[in-house]
Amino acid sequence: MTEYTIVIEDAGSNFSAYVVGLDGCVATGQTVEEVEINMRDAIQFHLEGMRLHGDRLPSKMPIVKRVQVAS
Repeated sequence: MTEYTIVIEDAGSNFSAYVVGLDGCVATGQTVEEVEINMRDAIQFHLEGMRLHGDRLPSKMPIVKRVQVAS
């Protein structure tokens, strides 16, 4: 199993998500839980497409950190 970092954003009428370090892999859903489920499916589908096209799968994913700044 590989762990991927996803970013979920409130898109107004639904939620959208993308994968950090896996360009072009996106999903939407009506709830955060639904978009998370859809994102898992999207990642599997995206990786399968990469394999079929002979693309290299990402071997190292970006490091994701949160920082605090005064606002």
